[in-house]
Amino acid sequence: MSEGLPMRVPAEGLPQRVRIHEVGPRDGLQNESAVVPVEVKAEFVHRLAEAGLRTVEATSFVHPRWVPQLADAEELYPRLADLPEDVSLPVLVPNARGLQRALALGVRSAAVFASATESFAQANLNRTVAGALEMFAPVVAEATASGVPVRGYLSMCFGDPWEGPVPVARVVDVCKELLSMGCSELSLGDTIGVATPGQVTALLHALGEAGIPAGRLAVHFHDTYGQALANTLAALQYGVTTVDASAGGLGGCPYARSATGNLATEDLVWMLRGLGVETGVDLDRLVATSTWMAGALGRPSPSRTVQALAGKTPDDARARPKES
Repeated sequence: MSEGLPMRVPAEGLPQRVRIHEVGPRDGLQNESAVVPVEVKAEFVHRLAEAGLRTVEATSFVHPRWVPQLADAEELYPRLADLPEDVSLPVLVPNARGLQRALALGVRSAAVFASATESFAQANLNRTVAGALEMFAPVVAEATASGVPVRGYLSMCFGDPWEGPVPVARVVDVCKELLSMGCSELSLGDTIGVATPGQVTALLHALGEAGIPAGRLAVHFHDTYGQALANTLAALQYGVTTVDASAGGLGGCPYARSATGNLATEDLVWMLRGLGVETGVDLDRLVATSTWMAGALGRPSPSRTVQALAGKTPDDARARPKES
């Protein structure tokens, strides 16, 4: 399908391969007002894996009162047991109770969700930044002792709807705290999508100066002002090789109303393919998956690439293959 693939024109200074950390099933769906059936969620994860994504964030073991959409975590996770072992299925664990629920199901990768700002820490976790870190420390320690690596999400790294621009030094300090407690990777979040490439480069440089290499970092951009791809490219040029994205551009944040959708995985794959950067993702299958999910949600996908390619996807990419 030549019209569905960009021309490859490799650029200097970029990694040969990027790992996409797919967040659609968790971050993408968590803010949906209508509960998505667990069967649809399981099918979504399977389709994403079949499209070549090897890290698919499955769900969150948060209290159902806080995120009702993800109240079915215990029912969903066992439905994913048939996926290949090379497909990582990380889950969010907000506290010790969430970790225990996850470990009981044999989860092999987890994440905690911190904030760089006091306002968002209070809105999201009802704690101060220091209080949240104190809560996460034993969670990370127990998970690590159980052989489960923990990713540290850090939200509001560039701007906060209540506090405005976030000082780089504050972000660096919280990053250092998360790494010191044992997080294996840090995901830098532009939760309300206000960052620009210069800010991204400045933060990455400051983290490098503080002894935190690009290899320990991922980036998580929202596209509120249309800057997500530009910010991603700036991060790749600095040496970051892990990028968070959500199939079809799904997602937002229930505690930050100005946060619109995540960077669409299809838009990211289109750009990376054109730059000659490998991802292992089959774009046809991914577009078919997001088109299917948009139908399940009853609205069109916000992804520009999905909009451009929908209807041009080969028939053999539109349906999930039958089990043999």
